[in-house]
Amino acid sequence: MKNWLVLTLSALVVTGCQSIPAEQQPSQSTHQQQDDATSTPVIDTTPLAALLPTEPEPPLKAPVVVELTPQQEADIWQRIRRQLSLPIPAQARIDAQRDYYLKHPAYMNRVAERATPFMHLIVEEIERRGLPLELALLPIVESAFDPFAYSHGQAAGVWQFIPGTARQYGLDINWWYDGRRDVYASTHAALDYLTDLNNRFDNWLHALAAYNSGGGRVSSAIRKNKRAGKPTDFWSLDLPRETRAYVPKLLALAEILKHQEKYQVSWLTIPNKPYLEVVETDAQIDLALAAEKSGLKLDQLHRYNSGYNRWATDPEGPHRLLLPNENAQHLQAWLTSADSKDLVRWTRHKVKSGESLSVIARQYHTTAQAIQQANSIQGHLIRAGDYLLIPAASRDLNDYNLSADQRLSATQSQQRGAYKITHEIASGDTFWDLSRKYNVNLRQLAKWNGMAPTDPLRPGRPLVVWLKDDSKPSGITRNIHYQVRSGDSLARIAQKFNVAISDIEKWNQIHRSNYLQPGQRLKLVVDVTRVGTDS
Repeated sequence: MKNWLVLTLSALVVTGCQSIPAEQQPSQSTHQQQDDATSTPVIDTTPLAALLPTEPEPPLKAPVVVELTPQQEADIWQRIRRQLSLPIPAQARIDAQRDYYLKHPAYMNRVAERATPFMHLIVEEIERRGLPLELALLPIVESAFDPFAYSHGQAAGVWQFIPGTARQYGLDINWWYDGRRDVYASTHAALDYLTDLNNRFDNWLHALAAYNSGGGRVSSAIRKNKRAGKPTDFWSLDLPRETRAYVPKLLALAEILKHQEKYQVSWLTIPNKPYLEVVETDAQIDLALAAEKSGLKLDQLHRYNSGYNRWATDPEGPHRLLLPNENAQHLQAWLTSADSKDLVRWTRHKVKSGESLSVIARQYHTTAQAIQQANSIQGHLIRAGDYLLIPAASRDLNDYNLSADQRLSATQSQQRGAYKITHEIASGDTFWDLSRKYNVNLRQLAKWNGMAPTDPLRPGRPLVVWLKDDSKPSGITRNIHYQVRSGDSLARIAQKFNVAISDIEKWNQIHRSNYLQPGQRLKLVVDVTRVGTDS
């Protein structure tokens, strides 16, 4: 048995040697090869692991794709885009508005730039309430996201509230503060109003139309169509021209955003993260001081907080400021160690004979109520010799460029024609009468003065009137102040300036029986084309 095994192994060795291809063998005889193989064994050095059977490698797993939620998008436009829900029908009115926006990309970039600080807080509040994200685009239609926008219909702010509706939804309007221009407060009020309108009509297009023209008008249009047997959808209603274009504007913007690739449009990116943070103070704060302590420029801070009309927040509140995150932290750190009396500069005023709270308030650009509050005064009685603490601005009032007074001054100073005159409003004046008197457009006259045509005219307020080169008519009046000289009488002054004695009496609240004192100043409304203005 052993001999058989040996022979078998020998045969295998010989067979193995013979299996080498001929072209790889050295030129030797077969016997010589056998002798070499016997004398020098060949050792296989292949590693054992290589000879063992190997497990097949597992197939590569496909990469896991995690889809971002709308809230995780980097650009807030995409966050809005992914949540648009209102159907957009094929309508020529939508097409017309869409074409307008597509032809004016620079306009949309300006709008996006103004929207950047506020868009995140608006979107967050819309999502929190579960409302259509199309509503985030509504301030574009209303105001182009300009918080200082003021329309011919007395509507103000990015959401364009008129005074009545604003007060109905909790927005105060007073000398210090206009809640319509407070983006934070007006956003909450606008979404409350829109929610109420949608609950009323159970139709978002009807609600949007009512936001523009009023719920009563939309209800009336619906009833009219029902009586006539006509459809009552928005597109079938007989509504004002402005409203008929208003809803299509919003839907056109939504369509462009939803199909950006189709229209090859890319709006200016707005980062999808909080831009502004709310800081609450315990008392009235000077905006210039808040800017200084937060590290912001005054105009920047006032633009974020456009609801404040003057140099400070309203003494009665709100005392809320919106600031970029880092600046908010700086201000908050200072407020933790500051006393409420440190938030404005205080002036000690000695009451003079004849002074009233209103006179003192005008002198320091504050209100009688603020002085009463600061000094715990009940009523309006003050005595000469008393001392009052008056809250006053820390900087020159001209530095508060975005206060109501400075904005009005800038508006009235804009060149609108070749020749400017100033008209001081008298009791009974109306825009209609003044537009006819000066031969100018009524709406333009109101716009030159930062007003709406329906705004009331307050006696004593100056209005600017711009005229063309060829329209300087006779009868243009100008308000002047004349200093009474020795020997003057009402009759002599009236004759000199070609006015009536009764008018001088009315303008100055005096009677002809009163004696004129040298040095006394009289207000006169004179025709600048018929008398000199150097008197």
